[in-house]
Amino acid sequence: MSEIRSRIKELLAPIAGDMEVMNRVLQAQLVDESPAVQDMTSHVGRFSGKQLRAALVLLVAEASGRRSSEHVQVAAIVEMIHLATLVHDDVLDGAEVRRRVACVNERWDNQTAILLGDFLYSRAFGLSTQLKSRLTSQLLAATTSRLCAGEIEQSTQRYDFELTQERYEFICAAKTASLYGAACELGARVSDQDGSGSFAKDDELARSMASFGEELGLAFQIIDDCLDLVGDAEIVGKSVGTDVEDGKVTLPVLHIYASASEQTRTQIRDIYTQDGIQKRAHHLRESIDLAPGLEYARARAEELVDRAMERLDVLPDSPARRTLKSIGDFVLGRNW
Repeated sequence: MSEIRSRIKELLAPIAGDMEVMNRVLQAQLVDESPAVQDMTSHVGRFSGKQLRAALVLLVAEASGRRSSEHVQVAAIVEMIHLATLVHDDVLDGAEVRRRVACVNERWDNQTAILLGDFLYSRAFGLSTQLKSRLTSQLLAATTSRLCAGEIEQSTQRYDFELTQERYEFICAAKTASLYGAACELGARVSDQDGSGSFAKDDELARSMASFGEELGLAFQIIDDCLDLVGDAEIVGKSVGTDVEDGKVTLPVLHIYASASEQTRTQIRDIYTQDGIQKRAHHLRESIDLAPGLEYARARAEELVDRAMERLDVLPDSPARRTLKSIGDFVLGRNW
């Protein structure tokens, strides 16, 4: 784990100072006069991991030459929205561990976790009202709505083994990649070069960075789905196997199912749905050769990262741009 953290620290070196300030802003937002809330927000503060979404705001701002006095605050808002989604996701997934500590729903209960997630959302949007342009809040509100809609869509597609790859990616783009896209878009759109804290409404560079973020975020989710199937919980740092337990049919399984014999299809469906099966993901790994599906999913993630990297060609060479390039390799190579 120390090696991984060292790698992230090295990767984000061009914005190390801004990340420190961002974390101070974030921690200030997690302070509350209620002892119960403070206990929970202190616990959630331990969920801080890669902080890629916040880093992307700052890296794109730096690489595009549009770094402003508000970007650190924007990055903290994005990170708070992400923390809220983690708390809610753990309830939806029935997860027990996050960043090697108990999930909020595990340490307290589902009701408390939902309320805490809502609290984090409210703090994020409260902070966004302090920004000079209300358009930043509007973009983040639209992104959060899309994120929630993606989660709702996913819940309606549980146990759907006929789900198309296009539909799977549409859902993943909404529930995960949308926040990556917003982070990168805001990195390029928010600017105070004219002293007014302007928000570029029609900007080709910002649109390119939004596409970069979405493609990177979709690749991240595909790799995450692979790790949920075959990752080691001790290395990943959170509960794994939750997708199969919850009936979420992800890309590796969809690919295998599409070309499998009827006997294998029945076996896969039974592992997902029959009562009394313990550790369904483990049983799936033991019963089905997942390698072709995992290879296909990884190839798709690589394709998305390659496309995302091409978007960076519009940026001038700089340490921040080189870091953005390196993040693509990090997403593909991660095991946590």
